[in-house]
Amino acid sequence: MNLLKQASVSGKSLGEVHSSIDTTAHTGFWKKLLSFLGPAYLVSVGYMDPGNWATDIAGGSQFGYTLLWVLLMSNLMAILLQSLSARLGVVRGKDLAQASREAYPKFVNIPLYLLAEIAIAACDLAEVLGMAIGLQLLFGLPLIWGVGLTVFDTFLLLFLINKGMRKMEAFILVLVTIIGGAFVLEMIFAKPDMGELVQGFIPSIPNSSALYIAIGIIGATVMPHNLYLHSSLVQSRKIERTSDGIRKAIRFNNIDSAIALNLALFVNAAILILAAAAFYKNGIYTVSEIKDAHKFLAPLLGTKWAPVLFAVALIAAGQSSTLTGTLAGQIVMEGYLNLRIQPWLRRMITRLLAVLPAMFVILYFGEDKTGELLVLSQVILSLQLGFAVIPLIHFVSHKERMGEFAAGKWAKLGAWLAAATIVTLNANLVFEEISGWLQTTAHPLLLWLTVVPIVVACILLLLYITFQPLVLKARHPQPVAAHFRPVSYEPLAKPVYAKIAITLDFSRADRQVINNALAIGTASAEYLLIHVVETAGAMVMGQEIHDFETDSDRLNLERYANDLRSKGYNVSYQLGFGNPKKSIPKIVKTYKAELLVMGSHGHQMMKDLILGTTIESVRHAVKIPVLIV
Repeated sequence: MNLLKQASVSGKSLGEVHSSIDTTAHTGFWKKLLSFLGPAYLVSVGYMDPGNWATDIAGGSQFGYTLLWVLLMSNLMAILLQSLSARLGVVRGKDLAQASREAYPKFVNIPLYLLAEIAIAACDLAEVLGMAIGLQLLFGLPLIWGVGLTVFDTFLLLFLINKGMRKMEAFILVLVTIIGGAFVLEMIFAKPDMGELVQGFIPSIPNSSALYIAIGIIGATVMPHNLYLHSSLVQSRKIERTSDGIRKAIRFNNIDSAIALNLALFVNAAILILAAAAFYKNGIYTVSEIKDAHKFLAPLLGTKWAPVLFAVALIAAGQSSTLTGTLAGQIVMEGYLNLRIQPWLRRMITRLLAVLPAMFVILYFGEDKTGELLVLSQVILSLQLGFAVIPLIHFVSHKERMGEFAAGKWAKLGAWLAAATIVTLNANLVFEEISGWLQTTAHPLLLWLTVVPIVVACILLLLYITFQPLVLKARHPQPVAAHFRPVSYEPLAKPVYAKIAITLDFSRADRQVINNALAIGTASAEYLLIHVVETAGAMVMGQEIHDFETDSDRLNLERYANDLRSKGYNVSYQLGFGNPKKSIPKIVKTYKAELLVMGSHGHQMMKDLILGTTIESVRHAVKIPVLIV
């Protein structure tokens, strides 16, 4: 099958599942709603991952029900921000990372990308530790072994995504049901004091330790990578690109978000309530380790099933969260860098970034420090939030790009209040932490030369993304036509290509490649045959290489050219050397080709496993149409 690919095709977020679920065939309200339900459940697992458990247990054991209001506030913020994220994906057909790459210059997008990757690594760290702890609690497996085993769940995501979005959503829903069911039973065992529980929804921060945990709870609840994820997952639904169709899609996705995130609130509140009822009530105020919580549950609640349910729910939470974290990593990399690497490698990179620090802490500091590492990971997540939330608010408020679906004044007000709360709490935390370090360290100059400049750079970046759209709008008011309005097209004339470049790899595909190129070209068209020598010598020496393969490749090209010349075609040829992803665009540009024809299969070297085929890189490097045969 021949396919003329444009860059925008591969630019679709999560291209493997983009528009793979058709919602347009359903007419009734409930059937329509069911076709939309799913993306928010994948997002919601990030709100009940093992990192949440650590902060909720620490909050409940130290301060009883006092911090329940933080969970409620975080959940309201989460519902609002996730609904804005879904709105961005539905209306503009872009995820948050793609919208950022379009809106900001490269010197801003690179640090935003790095911060997003740090957030994903911190999230994955919590999932690695949670899974390992759950395996240890249930099967007695050493923690370091459990951390090592989590590397292999890499392949579960690849299996599920190949089965389609519905299968993945069903799998996640089963895990979420296990978590929710486990905590329903835990609440029955715990028998919390309902009067004190209700008082926990009255806002109060007892001390600086409570502030640290409260920020951790916010970071664990409103997770930056989920904003990227949700704006992409909603695009897995095929919708009617009309004003009414988009409005319905937004409404159904908001319902999806409200149901899924309120379930996440129940799980988080249940963990904190369990810690308050089991530990704080019995005078055990220092339980911050998940393992300690598990150990105390049986004697305090009077049933052996409490710790078993706790461990099972922990494993389910870790496994479900790890899948969505990987998807978010793929979305962030493709969106910010326009770079797509093979999913298995993306997963391994994400997982190793989490496994290595986890193993270091376990081996160097001991297993009893994993709870502190979990809380720290959630604080790191919270510190990244402003860099995702503020661009999101600007993008969904952009009337020219969002048209009639731009966020309303109340949604914007709520979002900015949430952003201000997040940034203020984080600024206070950073100031207190750095002040403490400067007072206690023996080498304050080192902090002034390293940590302080990084913090200043982050502040400047935050100020830039906050005020840049306002300044830009004031200086260059440019109304842009809303992309979702119907557009009429004039019949296009058949394109005429006078100079056509053809890449060959001396495989069976060459015949089809050449036939298609000749079919497109006119009688007077010029053709350039290209082959790239990829030997180790060619990589190093380039055109200076003289070996058997180079001579053989040159002879093959000459035979192709002579055969075509004998049939009356104007043909020349050129050998490239080294990396075809660099050599082919260079030759094409020098030749000033108007069309490039490539085969879909070629040499399968190790780098193809890492970065995919040559086609994707070449297509992005040239400014002319590319025909893939």
